[in-house]
Amino acid sequence: MAGNTFMFHPCFLVVSILSNFLIGLLATASSNGGFSVELIRLDSPNSPFYNSLQSQVTAYKGHHLMKVSIGTPPVDIYGIADTGSDLLWTQCVPCEGCYNQINPMFNPQTSSTYSDISCHSEQCHLIDTGICSPQNLCNYTYGYGSGGLTQGVMAKEKVTITSTSGQQISLDIVFGCGHNNTGTFNDHEMGIIGLGGGSVSFISQIGSQLGSKRFSQCLLPFVTDPSIASKISFGNDTEVLGQDVVSTPLVSKDDKTPYFVTLEGISVGDTYVPFKSSGMVSKGNMFLDSGTPPILLPQDFYDRLVVEVQNQISLEPIKGDPDLGTQLCYRTQTNLDGPILTVHFESAQVKLMPIHTFIPAPKDGVFCFGIVSSGSDGGIYGSFAQGNFLIGFDRETMKVSFKPTDCSKQ
Repeated sequence: MAGNTFMFHPCFLVVSILSNFLIGLLATASSNGGFSVELIRLDSPNSPFYNSLQSQVTAYKGHHLMKVSIGTPPVDIYGIADTGSDLLWTQCVPCEGCYNQINPMFNPQTSSTYSDISCHSEQCHLIDTGICSPQNLCNYTYGYGSGGLTQGVMAKEKVTITSTSGQQISLDIVFGCGHNNTGTFNDHEMGIIGLGGGSVSFISQIGSQLGSKRFSQCLLPFVTDPSIASKISFGNDTEVLGQDVVSTPLVSKDDKTPYFVTLEGISVGDTYVPFKSSGMVSKGNMFLDSGTPPILLPQDFYDRLVVEVQNQISLEPIKGDPDLGTQLCYRTQTNLDGPILTVHFESAQVKLMPIHTFIPAPKDGVFCFGIVSSGSDGGIYGSFAQGNFLIGFDRETMKVSFKPTDCSKQ
């Protein structure tokens, strides 16, 4: 349905063996015009897939899913909360060649507040791929690094988030009504909620209405009691402050979507491994992405880092297992005791414990390194490493802040 213009964003580079985490989101209003969202595991009693009729969340492996209601009357949408992309979209009727989903698709014809966007409007060009259809509607095509693709029509609709107390927050949002969507999506997922820095992202749109483009998140580590919720918060009061906070500058590039930061190197115990053997790094060589579970590093950096990790672990790594591929994995009934990895961002050092860096595999008694190689010159700081940190994304002061936090108590 859409034209041949294509936008690519490198999120969802998910390694399947590290993709067992099931969580979702539940909104909570705050007192200053912002709001927060809880992240809930699939097997929690608060999940709608636990036979609970009152839950407002869903979940998917390795991803954080946010529930919003679209249209009038409202239709519940469970979308991947993704800091690595901008577009908010959901599957819409009619949907030919789309992936399967268990919940009904959004039908724009049944909503009294739905309106198509003209391809001649400024709103159509909030996304670079907006082009004219024969009916002068705004068609789009938007792609992801995993090979996922959504094609459809840009539209405007009322989006409502319901808090745990029942309070409702309604906003007018430009979104993608996807009529042709493909990729490695699970049948519980109904689209994506883009939280990137571009003008069409959910953050940018609600920020203009709430008066702030700040947000923060506190994600639970991979192995956590499923009844405990994580949280993501939106609004002016989400600035991360206090003792033990470290901050690194956001780096502005032509691509405004990713939250680029500068990674200088990673220490394994006391041994420093530089990002580049020469010691020289480019500004903004990594971005934070809640839509990608592992950390992804360039091949050369990854190879040097893995050598040092293996040097500091007494166990023998598993070799020749076709189920594990080339990942660094160890046979152990409990997680490894070490080493501690220190991530050296510009002006900020973040310590990662084994709970961040070694993830239980689908095979019993196996833990695998939560850092993998990529074919890119840059890196992605995935969600495994973000657990038990209150992380603030501040586009007003252009910084990302990290505060070690027990996210089960947030």
